Amino acid sequence: MSAQSVYFTGPREVDVRETAVPDPGPNELEVTATVSAISSGTELLLYRGEMNPEIAADETLEALSGSFSYPFPYGYAVVGTVTAVGADVDPAWRGETVLAFHPHASEFVVGVDEVSVVPADVSPAAAAFLPNVETAVNLVLDGGPRIGERAVVFGQGVVGLLTTALLAETPLSSLVTVDCYEERRRLSAAFGADRSLEPDGPDPTAALHERPTAPDRPGSPSGRTEQGQPPRRADLTYELSGDPAALDAAVDATGYGGRVVVGSWYGTKTAELSLDGRFHRSRIRLLSSQVSTIAPERRGRWTVARRLATAWRRLEGLETDRLVTHRVPITDAPKAYELLDERPDETVQVLLTY
Repeated sequence: MSAQSVYFTGPREVDVRETAVPDPGPNELEVTATVSAISSGTELLLYRGEMNPEIAADETLEALSGSFSYPFPYGYAVVGTVTAVGADVDPAWRGETVLAFHPHASEFVVGVDEVSVVPADVSPAAAAFLPNVETAVNLVLDGGPRIGERAVVFGQGVVGLLTTALLAETPLSSLVTVDCYEERRRLSAAFGADRSLEPDGPDPTAALHERPTAPDRPGSPSGRTEQGQPPRRADLTYELSGDPAALDAAVDATGYGGRVVVGSWYGTKTAELSLDGRFHRSRIRLLSSQVSTIAPERRGRWTVARRLATAWRRLEGLETDRLVTHRVPITDAPKAYELLDERPDETVQVLLTY
């Protein structure tokens, strides 16, 4: 059997290749794809040639065990139907709809332990968001939002929007987001942001405010905002834009003792930071967050399985269909990447269909 597979072959070069699909081994499944989600963050770095070719694609996933040396396949959110099983696999797996952390391909073979069964009430298109929802869950866990805190999120791509939606469920006092594109700012407000601003617009810290509460008690100060005081900075800031310049803005938006969670992967791009006197005296903490691992302080209680189960539960409450702007047949995959690269103002989530 052969499959159509997406390969990155050079900067801004993508091919759809015919590849051989082996018979499933004893503990493997054969899957026919229905839909897969393109990661507009990592995959655009790959498409633009902005990734170190010597690093491993993903050391935690068998299907992504290679490097970023051209040509290579990539992708990690394919949903499809199990069409055949290995000798040691329960035949009941046939016909199951599953999510696989696997490169974009119309058919493939994967280990039975490397897929998740899609719940009956979750559509294949919605299930394709699961890896990014898991990333958002990881970001929220790493940021640790606390009651009454003020938060700013830079970047409202898919991961940024999903993180905003999860943060909106926490007892923050204010949630402000920043993004270049009007459609993403509109979606950000719909997903729970109190305000969503342009990077060149108002200072995001000036937009931080306390959410409305019950009327003040007699004798208490009127209102919740300190009139005439300097803009309050954030307790918790996320940099999810993929733009290294935004990291400096994120640091600047963060107050004394605050946390900056860096979820962006910049590839070969470098971030120039102004670590001036205010930063030097501020005790701001810069935290890296990446979904392939769980933070050391939680490893005694959290596992990948627990985090994935949490992501499935959160996914079912999210209106992911609002994020899908384009569906592109796998045969036109090069056009899908051109669209993401050249028309980001029109794109949020691009799905490949099979």
